[in-house]
Amino acid sequence: MMTLEGKRIGFGITGSHCTYEQVVPQIETLVNQGADVVPVVTFTVKNTNTKFGDGADWVAKVEELTGKKVIDSMVAAEPLGPREPLDCMVIAPLTGNSMSKFANALTDSPVLMAAKATLRNRCPVVLGISTNDALGLNGVNLMRLMSSKNIYFIPFGQDDPINKPTSMVSRMEFLSETIEAALEGNQLQPIIREYT
Repeated sequence: MMTLEGKRIGFGITGSHCTYEQVVPQIETLVNQGADVVPVVTFTVKNTNTKFGDGADWVAKVEELTGKKVIDSMVAAEPLGPREPLDCMVIAPLTGNSMSKFANALTDSPVLMAAKATLRNRCPVVLGISTNDALGLNGVNLMRLMSSKNIYFIPFGQDDPINKPTSMVSRMEFLSETIEAALEGNQLQPIIREYT
């Protein structure tokens, strides 16, 4: 069985603020499993205050858990490719906005730069989606990423099929298992699961 002990894992967070409560405990789990977690945030994460909390507070929490300052600039993220490579890059939560950019090779945030750098090294990128339009306009981007080499998904499902029929969110509790499988070149199955 794969272990994450000593693995250098980038952890990118994008602006799905309502999902942070599910994601932050997964960072703690990775740290407890012995992973070297390198946090990366988008400008939105750092600078936006919502009913789900202040950006600065979430950043402080992540820095406390990982023992590292977040990477929050394009310049700081770029070395994750050539000089300071990762074993795996996680983006969780991944918003529909960032998903559409990633699927179309647009690199306009530190998180996407870190993901691009990781793909350049032919290492896995694990995505944990949280988007209201996965089954809408963003469906084409989701499918493009699902069929791309070295990209893996935390299993996901419809979080509110009646009120938000195009919305899908990853089951973040499967993050560690997904990383373990991805490091061996496999997608954790099934990808689509009931969201509870």
